[in-house]
Amino acid sequence: MILDAHGHLGPWPDFLIPDKSADGMIELMDRLGVDAMGLSHLLGVGPSAEEGNRLAFEAAARHPGRFGVWQVYNPHQRTPLVSTAPGVWGVKLHPDVHQCRLDDPRYEPVWRLGLPVLAHGQTDSPWSDPVQFATIAARHPEVPLLLGHTGLWPYGFARAAELVADHPSVLLELCGSKMTGRWIARLAELAGAERLVYGSDSCFLDLRVGFGRVALAPISDHDRALVFGGNLARVLKGRLA
Repeated sequence: MILDAHGHLGPWPDFLIPDKSADGMIELMDRLGVDAMGLSHLLGVGPSAEEGNRLAFEAAARHPGRFGVWQVYNPHQRTPLVSTAPGVWGVKLHPDVHQCRLDDPRYEPVWRLGLPVLAHGQTDSPWSDPVQFATIAARHPEVPLLLGHTGLWPYGFARAAELVADHPSVLLELCGSKMTGRWIARLAELAGAERLVYGSDSCFLDLRVGFGRVALAPISDHDRALVFGGNLARVLKGRLA
């Protein structure tokens, strides 16, 4: 099973997105053999978490089993969240867009929910530096936490792996335009392949590029299977269709 941990639908003001539709995403997923994708709607990451979440659930309902929903939580709006609705994979946090540090108390309702969390991570950001993921993991070790982009910038990848080494609830999610197959192999050595999760950031980035990095990374087939879906399936447990 191939599971894409990090996907989106919808428009974004700063980037050209040629096809932002669910149907277009499904077509690409079928061509590549991606079984399911966890997504948040970019409208939800941006101005309206509630409306974006509604659209994400709508897309998941139209394509049963193909999309899991990362519900966006805006800490300034106290976005309502659900834990048992069909298609829920967990919660999406974007501390940089919302300008609220990941370790801010305003996220406490998210941690209390206990769902898996995918959060944007960005080395040297005041809002989402990987050190804050280690802080949250120490406070809430029961919450599976995906460190989005492994910190985003290559000079911080190894540091991100080191910071969360003692926090097994944190997985390194691999999407981003700066990630490479060689870095995936190095992270597998540093953190262990069982701590890595494939993501593409599609439709924000091209699904085919993110997929190719993992497919062609110089790692063993066993490790590739863990990265491509085995690790995320373990985190999601009964949430997969």
